[in-house]
Amino acid sequence: MPNLESTLTIPQLLAAAAVRYDQAPAIEDDGTRLSYHQLDRLRCQAARALLALEVGHGERVAIWAPNIHEWIIAAIALQSVGAVLVPLNTRMKGAEAGYILRESGASLLFVIGEFLGSDYPALLAGEHLPALRRRVCLRGTAEGCLEWEAFLALGEAVAPAQLARREAQVDGDSLCDLLFTSGTTGKPKGVMSAHGQNLRIVRDWSAMVGLRPGDRYLIVNPFFHSFGYKAGWLAALMGGCCILPQQVFDVPAMLERIAQEKVSVLPGPPT
Repeated sequence: MPNLESTLTIPQLLAAAAVRYDQAPAIEDDGTRLSYHQLDRLRCQAARALLALEVGHGERVAIWAPNIHEWIIAAIALQSVGAVLVPLNTRMKGAEAGYILRESGASLLFVIGEFLGSDYPALLAGEHLPALRRRVCLRGTAEGCLEWEAFLALGEAVAPAQLARREAQVDGDSLCDLLFTSGTTGKPKGVMSAHGQNLRIVRDWSAMVGLRPGDRYLIVNPFFHSFGYKAGWLAALMGGCCILPQQVFDVPAMLERIAQEKVSVLPGPPT
C-alpha cells in the first residue's frame, strides 16, 4: 500500500489515508458519520458497481448534486475505474446541463432527486443525450433513475480482484476530471486535469494554508467547483481532516455549525 506522500492517483490517496487515519472521522454529513476506513470501503463498493454497469476506462461520468457525502464517494469511485469526473453546476437549467452532458459525452449521470424545490432529473426531459446510458439518484428517487443503495448493491457481483486490475491501469498521467468553464463570454469549455497534476497542486495549497490531521473543515464552496472539490474535500482527505459538507450558503446556519461542530477550517473567496 503506497503512503500518502507517494500516491499518484486520487483513489490511491484515499486508500493510503484509510490506512493512516483508519477510524478517524472523514465525513460528518446530516447524521451520517464515516471514518476513513468506511469511506474507502464505500469507494470500493461504488467502484465495483460502476464495473457492473460496464463503465470503461476514460468514459465521462457526470455528477449533478449539492455538497453531500455521496458526491465524494461517487467521484472517487469513478476515478478508481479510470473514468473522468464531469461536475455540473447545481444552478444550471436543464438546457445548460444538457449542453455539458453532450459536449463531454457523459455515459452516466449521478444526480440529486430534488434540491431547492427543483426536480433535477425532470429538468433534463426533452434533452437529446445520445451518449447517456444510465442515471443514478444519489438521494431521493426519480423515474428512470437507479437508487443509490440499489446501485451500491450491484458491486456485490464484481470481485475485488477485478477492481484491482482496473485500478492498476490508472496512473498519475490519467485524465481525472473535466471541469467546464462558466461560459461568460461564450459556450463553456471543458478543462482537462490529470490525477498527479491535481495531487501536486492540492499538496502545495494544503501546506500553504496549514491543513492538519483532525481539522474540522466546513465546506460550503460547491463541490462542482475546483474550490469545493480540489481545495475542499480532496485537500481535506489528503490532510486527514474531517469534511463537514454545507449545501447552501446560509450565514446563521453556518455560524451555528461553527460553534456546535467545532469547525477549525472555513476558507472563502476574498470580499
